[in-house]
Amino acid sequence: MKSLDSFYQDITEGSSIEPNSLLPNDIQKEIGHFNVFDIQELLERMKGKPGMPYDRRAYYKISLIRGHNKAEYADKIIEIEKQGLLFATPKIPYNYLPQDTNQGGQFCVFTSEFLSKNKSGIDLDELPIFASDGYPIFQLSDEEVGEVALIFKKIQKEINSNYIYKYDLIRNYVAELIHFGQKLQPITALYSKHNSAARVSSLFAELLERQFPIESPNQRLELRTAKDFAERLSVHVNHLNKVLKENTGKTTTELISSRLTNEAKILLKQTDWNISEIAYSLGFEELAHFSNFFKKQTSFTPIAFRS
Repeated sequence: MKSLDSFYQDITEGSSIEPNSLLPNDIQKEIGHFNVFDIQELLERMKGKPGMPYDRRAYYKISLIRGHNKAEYADKIIEIEKQGLLFATPKIPYNYLPQDTNQGGQFCVFTSEFLSKNKSGIDLDELPIFASDGYPIFQLSDEEVGEVALIFKKIQKEINSNYIYKYDLIRNYVAELIHFGQKLQPITALYSKHNSAARVSSLFAELLERQFPIESPNQRLELRTAKDFAERLSVHVNHLNKVLKENTGKTTTELISSRLTNEAKILLKQTDWNISEIAYSLGFEELAHFSNFFKKQTSFTPIAFRS
């Protein structure tokens, strides 16, 4: 999951700007985190850098987008032809791709602590705008762009002010953005069932391979079950199984088991780690579970295979 620290490192890498210099001067830990940015300025600073990878982010983000863009999710691609409003949540990984150089707008990033229920009266997990099964991008008319831009202008003004209660006021503006978005109709997702299935299969394979090779007995797999992968991709586990079966002829569990077995063989033959260490690194809680798994997959016990 991409952290806020990583976000600030990315937008200042290669420049003389220190990441900490972009933080609001008076932001305090108990407030949570909040910041606001101009998209055009940020793109100028990041010119020449590759696009954002498909990933989860450890923060919420609301973006007023001006320009031709695409947002790629596990099971859909949503296109913004002219201008739109995007809501991103830590629950849903996505990849954001500008389609031309004529980009503008603003966005804010914030943590759940900043907009916690006891501070704002808002329960982020209950909001339809951040639901995992929705389309979190909304088409905006020129009039609507003006309304949203005005809210961002007020946020920018307050974050630079000395008003002692400014973050309380900013929370109200963020809530206004959220309610504005929830009243809009979503953009139609531009994808076919075939393309959706292909994307889910491709992203599953990417997430599976990203965990390897295992280079230390202290390194441990995070994703081991079909449910783990479905949650990371924000799709239902039955949908993931159906898609992979159609595209590969194998179930999610069969694909995971095959890759785990290959890695186990490598570790048994090419390292001097004891079998308990190998079992732990591959995500098995008990040595017996690993031994049973390996024998079922290969007809050998781990000790017999190693000898």
